[in-house]
Amino acid sequence: MTLPPHDTYTALRREPSLEPGAEEADDEALIKALQARAWDPGLRFNHADVPVEWIVEHYGKRRLEQIRDSIVSYSSAGTVQLKAGTEEITAYFANVPRGPLFPPISLPEVEKAERRIGRPLPELLRRVYTEVANGGFGPDSGLACLTDGNRAPGHVRDWPCAVSVHERNLSKGMPPSWLYLTYGGCTMEWHVSLTAVDNPVLLYDADGYTFGEDPHDGLRHATASLREWLWTWADGGNVWDDVL
Repeated sequence: MTLPPHDTYTALRREPSLEPGAEEADDEALIKALQARAWDPGLRFNHADVPVEWIVEHYGKRRLEQIRDSIVSYSSAGTVQLKAGTEEITAYFANVPRGPLFPPISLPEVEKAERRIGRPLPELLRRVYTEVANGGFGPDSGLACLTDGNRAPGHVRDWPCAVSVHERNLSKGMPPSWLYLTYGGCTMEWHVSLTAVDNPVLLYDADGYTFGEDPHDGLRHATASLREWLWTWADGGNVWDDVL
């Protein structure tokens, strides 16, 4: 696995193109941009933790007040959670080894997951799992893994597995063509349609429908394509912007 240099994330930010078919031809650039973020511990999620003592040591006590708009939360472990891309995160993680939280999986492992799901994955999503990482990066809580039994350092539970969540959702009446991507907070979940054109990403609210009714009543938003949803995050954007 060849890791991108530390400054690749900025270099790979996409320049918009209006040429027909440009997005499809751009998948190679998208994969590289996703690698650059997913393999950087300070960028693989929307937030990252930095020790308060380190900030005080390097920037002084007043710094915490100066950056309060970038602070998401404080931890009892003595860390502060900051928005990805802030100066403090960039400096703190500058010399940390790059690499995915969960290494990419093999094509046979993807095919095994597809047999459990009962449908093939979009080619782009296949590439994400075989070339970028087996989940553990991305918007909100981060993409679910495609295999069971993955646990991040310091966690007491395994990382969610999209296939296992999919199997549970089927028993609740969810459409078999929806594949879980990640938790969106509260009762929200992001799913990708495996059958619709361009594989739109669906924001689903579990409180939006009652068991036995049409799950589509719980849909709150649809991003036009998986490609667009991933590019938004890879470019440093917020997938919630269109929703809000």
